[in-house]
Amino acid sequence: MQSPAGSPGKALKEALLSARREEQLTIGVYESATLMIDDPDSVSFCVLAMDEGFECDIALQIHFTLIQSFCFENDISIVRVSDVQRLVEIIGDKDEDAHCVLITKPADGSWEDPAMEKLHLFCEEMNGMNDWVPEIILPEH
Repeated sequence: MQSPAGSPGKALKEALLSARREEQLTIGVYESATLMIDDPDSVSFCVLAMDEGFECDIALQIHFTLIQSFCFENDISIVRVSDVQRLVEIIGDKDEDAHCVLITKPADGSWEDPAMEKLHLFCEEMNGMNDWVPEIILPEH
């Protein structure tokens, strides 16, 4: 089930921009997997981005399956987006592999974001409807 073009996409964009400002983003499949293994409690939210090459990339599919399983086991909210390029524009790092982006929590717990709360609620609602990795459509601007 795809999200409407409204609040979940806008909330995700706001959360990503805020996390970028606060230096609370981990970008890349390998970097994300490493963080999840080393410090799973620091991870607040996971975004998996698929593109046209996803269907042909078996290694990426396996990594996504493992990351999804890890998120489920550790109660980490997770969503999919289908526009990797738009995600790259939002996070502002064209040199990174943006197929997986994690939003982390600061060690002191000082950073709270209303957009993150909206995203967690959205994921809870979707999980209640058996949509375990809901898709969010990122707004254009």
